[in-house]
Amino acid sequence: MTFAQDATLSRRAVMAGFASLAALALAGCSTTGASRVTAPAEPVRPVVPADVLAMYAARPEEEHPVPAADISMMAPRFWRQEVDNITGEKEGTVVVDTANYYLYLTLPNGRAMRYGVGLGRAGFEWSGKGHIAYKRKWPVWTPPAEMIDRQPELEMYRHGQPPGLLNALGARALYIHQGNRDTLYRVHGTMDVVSIGKAVSSGCVRLLFHDIIDLYDRVPNGAPIVVI
Repeated sequence: MTFAQDATLSRRAVMAGFASLAALALAGCSTTGASRVTAPAEPVRPVVPADVLAMYAARPEEEHPVPAADISMMAPRFWRQEVDNITGEKEGTVVVDTANYYLYLTLPNGRAMRYGVGLGRAGFEWSGKGHIAYKRKWPVWTPPAEMIDRQPELEMYRHGQPPGLLNALGARALYIHQGNRDTLYRVHGTMDVVSIGKAVSSGCVRLLFHDIIDLYDRVPNGAPIVVI
């Protein structure tokens, strides 16, 4: 036998030994009493009261029928509710509390309507004071040129994305201006329930379709907005 043949046989013997050890190790993992990897438990969903379910029920009367929202997928504190006005702002003001992912619309008698929101990712947030210059039902969405530069797949919408359930602005949009300048930021709708209470958008303030419809009906053009 040559030296090369002997070396080849030796390598084969070593590899066979490794294979045997691997088989023994695998066999050991399957024996009774060994540790097992278990799937993480599903988060416990809250029981949603009937009156809250009704607020987020299907809206077939809409131009683009809106399905019911599964709000058991978000924390109850983000469900729409009337609360004390803790913002210090006068009646008729929209206040976005970015730290707590709330939007308040201040009401008479020291009260406010509070909604859960999704906000902008780090680097895309906007804050300050402005006003709701105008509102749109089922708006066309036109992404800014700089957004198209970052996300070339949006090129198809350079001249506008048609209205509908999948439109980026959703069922309603409120357009934020400072003086005569469009900030390019919006308060608008989303169907993504799990995005509420998170920083996920490119800077805009997002409410569930049912909530943005409710807010749209309450807020007049020209209403002040404060984002803190």
